Amino acid sequence: MHGARAGFVIWAACALVFAVLGIRCFYAKSAVGFWANAKGVEVSDVRGYNRAVGKLFIGFAVYFVLIGLPLLTGNAALLMVVTLIGTVAGSIGMMVIYAVGISRKYGVRQK
Repeated sequence: MHGARAGFVIWAACALVFAVLGIRCFYAKSAVGFWANAKGVEVSDVRGYNRAVGKLFIGFAVYFVLIGLPLLTGNAALLMVVTLIGTVAGSIGMMVIYAVGISRKYGVRQK
């Protein structure tokens, strides 16, 4: 059981990284980037955009902790499938929310 707790603590630490990123987005003065190694979108409302991205990261951190709860059980092998599939689904969902919702709402329209 100690290994399960240690695994969950590591999992929660990863979620904490996303939460810290989200909080950092709230206080950023310029538009934050979402995609790694790519130039961010040009936005019309920097403060609103940063808040939306921050909420997205914090929401994902909460989701990440919740799908990591099966790690606390003694029989983590079977429930680990739920955690792994949930991680992939959550990551894809996060990308869709950003692309469809946030970047379309706050992005500057090209003419």
